[in-house]
Amino acid sequence: MFLGTQLSLSLVIASRIKSRAQKSVRLFSTSPCLSLCCVWDDALGLVEGGSYIGKVLFFDPAKNEILQVPDKTIPQELLNSKPIGASQGWGFSSEQSNHNSLHITDLFNPLAASKSNTKMIPLPPLTSMLYGQTKVVWNVAMSSSSPHEEDCVVAIKFFGRQLSMCKPGRDLAWTNRLIPFDRAENSNLMYSKRDQRFYLPAPGGNYLCSWDLHFDNDPKFNELVFPNFPNLPQSTWEDLDSCIREDHWVESPSGQSFLVKRYSRVGSKAPMVMVLVFREEDQVTAKGTRNMCYTQDIGDLCIFLSKNDPFCVVASSCPGLKPNSIYMMDHCVSICELANGTVTCFELPKMMPFSPFWIPPCSV
Repeated sequence: MFLGTQLSLSLVIASRIKSRAQKSVRLFSTSPCLSLCCVWDDALGLVEGGSYIGKVLFFDPAKNEILQVPDKTIPQELLNSKPIGASQGWGFSSEQSNHNSLHITDLFNPLAASKSNTKMIPLPPLTSMLYGQTKVVWNVAMSSSSPHEEDCVVAIKFFGRQLSMCKPGRDLAWTNRLIPFDRAENSNLMYSKRDQRFYLPAPGGNYLCSWDLHFDNDPKFNELVFPNFPNLPQSTWEDLDSCIREDHWVESPSGQSFLVKRYSRVGSKAPMVMVLVFREEDQVTAKGTRNMCYTQDIGDLCIFLSKNDPFCVVASSCPGLKPNSIYMMDHCVSICELANGTVTCFELPKMMPFSPFWIPPCSV
């Protein structure tokens, strides 16, 4: 179930986060947040249109506390849906009974203008390609801050080789493309406002694949050149070889680009999380290459990674965030301080009904 009545409202982050009073508050700050879940009380009954009145819970990384947004209208369509991703503050969900039936909602935008009129935008039914599948979504990326904008394009990267895109409210069907390499499971799709292109790191992280907003042409490739690498002990490199690696192409508000290599390991061996960041030093060269230099200093920036499109925030614009840090969400919330490589992990509340997604700073 996308929503549940059994989740306790007294959720607490693990002992590393200082205990704070959890108040039902309205979010008027512009801090990024982690969407946790929705809860509602059956005793409140149904309202007009078969919707429920409930609460949406978020984790605020700047304050290290869980915040509640009360009196949200939860549409009937979401009751039997599951989330598949988030982008630009909008959530994407599919029906439990039909995974090809999708919609976009602003329910998880903490500053949504109307709590009593949650927006629901249907998308065309998904269709599978040969050598593709639509049951498992890896991540979603959107080209605009609102699906109502005329030139907005939604792109979905599936687990495997299929990539689908459409213009919400305008296209009657998805445009499907095969990703031009066999393995792309551990790379996240993102949209570059600077270049007006969708980017996807290729396996190995040595090339960057991209499409324009029309997806009419063949994808473009740029070779990534690495003039320097971190000076790590051989044992550390061996540990990294045993980890799962994700490649994220991220763009700062000023248009600066980064390649973030996230390594993680869970299971029988000791858990491990490590991040390597490479900064694009100049624009694309005449040969189509991009120079990526290893760095432990991204300045007054924070990068947010999860199973949605990665994004970058100016730390000083959100008091409480740690500058020069990577905020990650996977099995737990992890914060990597790049200057010294320290990684702090926070456990999420138990019984979470779905995988949380980072929501970028929102505005009314």
